[in-house]
Amino acid sequence: MEIKLTVNNEKRKVNVKPHTRLIDLLREDLGLTGTKEGCGKGECGACTVLMDNKVVTSCLVLAVQADGSEILTIEGLETKDKLHPIQQAFIDTGAVQCGYCIPGMIISSKKLIDQNLNPSDDQIKRALSGNICRCTGYVKIVDAVKQAAHEIKSGVK
Repeated sequence: MEIKLTVNNEKRKVNVKPHTRLIDLLREDLGLTGTKEGCGKGECGACTVLMDNKVVTSCLVLAVQADGSEILTIEGLETKDKLHPIQQAFIDTGAVQCGYCIPGMIISSKKLIDQNLNPSDDQIKRALSGNICRCTGYVKIVDAVKQAAHEIKSGVK
């Protein structure tokens, strides 16, 4: 079955089987391997993407459900070979350790920062509650989100 969707601002037409998950379409068919599969049950957040500007776990979304949608993955944040301020903040604060959860964390952070350029620690923790990190203890991740929000608010890019 053919579906049409926009992925990282690029219109796509792809043929998918009815049981193909969005994560498999992104990784296997489109080669966007930044989105990771952790649990396959929507509980870890490693596969988080924005679908029509909503945070979704792509392992639980069928590709056919994304027909007509706009999808943003971690690869879609970078512009002209420059990292997005959220990506850079995660690097600068040492929030990236093994890196497996980071694409999902960054996408969830983007959604929060798009809505709130001055998030409190509690708001950050709530926004990231669907994303599990086994390495950092979250302190540096919260710091990264605060730094990115500040830089975006200040116009630093």
